Amino acid sequence: MSHIQIINDSYPLPLTVEQTVSSIGVFDGVHRGHQRLLDLVKDEARSHSIPSVVVTFDKHPTQITSPQNAPRILTPLNRKIQLLEELEIDYVYVLAFNEHRASTPAVQFIREIFSEAIRATSIYVGEDFQFGHKRLGNVNLLKSEGKSLGITVNGVGLYTSDYSNEEVISSTVIRKHLQDGELALANKKLGRPHQISGKVISGDKRGRTIGFPTANISVDAEIAVPADGVYAAWYLLQDGNRKLAAVNIGKRPTFSDSEVSVVEAHILDFDGDLYGNNAVLVFEKRIRSEKKFAGLKEFQQQLEIDLTEIRATLT
Repeated sequence: MSHIQIINDSYPLPLTVEQTVSSIGVFDGVHRGHQRLLDLVKDEARSHSIPSVVVTFDKHPTQITSPQNAPRILTPLNRKIQLLEELEIDYVYVLAFNEHRASTPAVQFIREIFSEAIRATSIYVGEDFQFGHKRLGNVNLLKSEGKSLGITVNGVGLYTSDYSNEEVISSTVIRKHLQDGELALANKKLGRPHQISGKVISGDKRGRTIGFPTANISVDAEIAVPADGVYAAWYLLQDGNRKLAAVNIGKRPTFSDSEVSVVEAHILDFDGDLYGNNAVLVFEKRIRSEKKFAGLKEFQQQLEIDLTEIRATLT
């Protein structure tokens, strides 16, 4: 696999690269629809023996333009770059999205980014793509401006899935599946299991006292976390190994009346100190919703049932 190169305003495209094939977008999730679009980029780039470039943003643009409406993020920037690398994209141009960028007129944006910064000869974008000040830029404007700059613009129809009544695959739809506890649908549309990461922090240590120690994981508030419930997941250790894990997301109603959901992972067949480490959880299956138990004994009995199902699911 080729190593992706990260470029930005400070570290531009090497002068030796005279032409590129590119795409632009938030690409949150790098889902199956995105993958299909990027396949077109890669195919053309390879046929002309020139590099592929994906232009994306250091944050979701709505975090600047409309913070109160900013969606939860499926793939933070470092994960997004990792996924683009796995897709064998040559360069990712990370645009710092700020007030200045948000107010750049669409025509100026096209010239600055596509013509000058990445020297694109061909661009592929989703047919609904909007950009520039007040999102006045669209595929038609890209096409007309592109013509004068010698850039071919291809508006690509959105990818519909063949297993859910032709529903378009989009980051918004995937977020809704996660929020509704429909992990299987979210994973299908992503083309891989959803994953989140965070730091292992000190919890109330109750799990340890009942023979069920958990790693309490602090996840950034902007990340799309699956709905409350119990999940079969893989826990990726820092040494590269992965372990079976029972993940509980929720308010732990049997033991507390917390208003905030917490993420806890019980790693099967593992006894080690993870405090302070970074944890990555890969969600394979939703086992059940969260519920309140009559007491500790009933809770422990249910945990045994959950663990049996999780082992059967992942082994």
